[in-house]
Amino acid sequence: MYATYSLRSLVYTALASGLLLTASCRKTTETPTEDITTATDRSDANAEMALSTEAVRAISPAAASAGSANPETSGTDYTSPDADFRARFGSCATRTYNASLRLLTIDFGPTNCLCPDGRYRRGQILVQFTTDNGNTRRAGAVVTRKEYFVNDNQHTATRVFTDLGSGSFSVSVPSASIIYAAANGGGTHAWTASWTFTRTAGYGTATTLDDAYSVSGAAQGTNRKGVGYTTLIQTPLLKRGDCLKYYVHGTLSITNTPGSTLLLDYDPSNTQACDNTASVTVNGVTRTITLR
Repeated sequence: MYATYSLRSLVYTALASGLLLTASCRKTTETPTEDITTATDRSDANAEMALSTEAVRAISPAAASAGSANPETSGTDYTSPDADFRARFGSCATRTYNASLRLLTIDFGPTNCLCPDGRYRRGQILVQFTTDNGNTRRAGAVVTRKEYFVNDNQHTATRVFTDLGSGSFSVSVPSASIIYAAANGGGTHAWTASWTFTRTAGYGTATTLDDAYSVSGAAQGTNRKGVGYTTLIQTPLLKRGDCLKYYVHGTLSITNTPGSTLLLDYDPSNTQACDNTASVTVNGVTRTITLR
């Protein structure tokens, strides 16, 4: 049984799981409110997870060379040319790298700044690199936020990146939260997570556009309505650098406690196309959905 619905955009999501269905759903097949809340909250969290994965590679080539005892040992894979940086973070973001502290600061300024993913940001992303030895660009880092807001919702998180070699890395999220503004409904979404990004293409090149990752992992938390949930990548998600908005393959599930399980398939046609077509299965009913 199939129907067509709209799905909220998962722009830049490294771990996309948004399933915001439109009000046109028939009552007999509507997704419960708590499921929609969890899916929406996860979408907001995952957009920032994605931005964090970009942040660990956001040092400018010039700054990295100046701060590295031997810049050639880390190649070009852990830096970001200005055009790539602007494509991810926008025209109003600035980046500074303190080589002695191994600290990268990405600053959106004190007022809302419209970013390429359509979200407004202010505040700072801090990347404290934990590995050096001439390899300041390696994916050993702790990424945090300082006075950081997205669409006026405050984000707090600690994300620990561990380099796995050849451009791959794992990410542990021991604590994270989004405190929603009253104008956005209020409430706090809190979670922990563990993800693995396995590089499958583009390692060692001067651009991020040819990158490809296979993503696996899970997250557990409580949505802004106080409902517990678990999300699990069922088959690895494929993310390509030339397809900024969408995954091109893979499935994941979201299960509320208590509640039903939603299964999202990013490639129902099994073509790995960079498009906005996916499917969602809830209670045995599969629907075609449109990412937007």
